Amino acid sequence: MSRMRRTFTPEFKAEAAALVVQQNYSIAQACKAVNVGETIMRRWVEQLRQEQNGVTPQAKALTPEQRRIQELEARIDRLEREKAILKKATALLMADEINRTRW
Repeated sequence: MSRMRRTFTPEFKAEAAALVVQQNYSIAQACKAVNVGETIMRRWVEQLRQEQNGVTPQAKALTPEQRRIQELEARIDRLEREKAILKKATALLMADEINRTRW
């Protein structure tokens, strides 16, 4: 029998971590307040502190600013891939056109 894994929204994680970072709860107190384990709370607190220092996380961001940065970075990546594809397609079409004019 498998155990269901709980999932938490970024907003919940940010609020839970804010108990420690902004309201000076201890990790244990915050864990009891939101009913989560210490390991995950420590991870959220560390991530929130890093995000507040301007570090964009690898995981889904907790703060709205960092989420926006992640969205924009993803959009830039997608646009760069599309640009590379268009460059290759243009080069192929140009090469094909050059080959046609030679005959």
